[in-house]
Amino acid sequence: MVRVIGATRLTRITGEDSCNRTASRFGIHATDLGILWDDGRGGVLAAFGDTYGEGWGGDGAGPPHADWRYNVIARSTNTDLDAGLKFDSVVEREDGMAGQILPGDRTGASESTVIPTSGIAVGGRNFLHYMSVRQWGTPGVWHTNYGALAYSDDGGRTWTKSDAAVWPNRRSGLLGRVLRRDEGDHPFQMVGFAGVVDEHVYLLGTPNGRFGSGHLARVGASDLLDPAAYRYWTGDGWSDDPFAAAPVLRAPVAELSVQFNRHFGQWFAVHLDEHRAAIVLRTAPELTGPWTDGEVLVAGSEYPALYGGFQHPWAADRPAVYFTMSQWGPYNVDFFRADLE
Repeated sequence: MVRVIGATRLTRITGEDSCNRTASRFGIHATDLGILWDDGRGGVLAAFGDTYGEGWGGDGAGPPHADWRYNVIARSTNTDLDAGLKFDSVVEREDGMAGQILPGDRTGASESTVIPTSGIAVGGRNFLHYMSVRQWGTPGVWHTNYGALAYSDDGGRTWTKSDAAVWPNRRSGLLGRVLRRDEGDHPFQMVGFAGVVDEHVYLLGTPNGRFGSGHLARVGASDLLDPAAYRYWTGDGWSDDPFAAAPVLRAPVAELSVQFNRHFGQWFAVHLDEHRAAIVLRTAPELTGPWTDGEVLVAGSEYPALYGGFQHPWAADRPAVYFTMSQWGPYNVDFFRADLE
């Protein structure tokens, strides 16, 4: 069993008081998430959610007029992770500041924002899973229109939303249709790509919000943009019906990050556990489980209003987990190391 010895906050990575001085360099005064993956081109991409520039008012999300961008991406190549997560560049807009990479909905659906949830590079192409957020609810609760994929063939500099790779947040119906009360429970609205195994891409998904279970799916490495090619783990085998998926990670699971740790020979799942108000580490010998109940990496008693918890892909061979973590206040992202035994 993998045990957490303790976690160390290494540095803040966004905001002007961070190691990256992102306000003056990139126009990023405040942001969250920091989803990390190897871009297949010698770097690590970091995708952020709702991002604000000049006019941001402090703790929490800013007003729309504060240079609000739904999402941005930075790139890092530094290998000394104990010195922090250093950004070489961002995907820029015309003025040289960080630009929004994924536009809003094109189907006519009512939408609040477009939030990335996981990324992966396969066969020279980068894929970014995102959720179309229809509306925010009470803390920890929100409603999505759909989860979907975008892709980039130039290392993450430009992105195209796939018209085909869309998972509506209902069993059937048009994307623009208003959700009924008994809808909105699709188990793959947010995902964590686990990696490529035996020519299949594996991923774990959760419903919208922070209180659902984690479910397992896989797809051929060349078929990521074809929803009909996905298969979902039922507990006994693989089904083409996402609603047949059996939970492999007990609730509550939010903002999943999954990768195989070669040092321990175990799968690591890092996520927010809303009931414990903590970022936890859960381990398993196989993606199908059994998964541990999880050990606390960082507690909300020390870092209030925490969320996220996205693993750095270049630390998967160490007796530690390096990860990004957000706080609603001050609405920026820190970089942590948790030592393990």
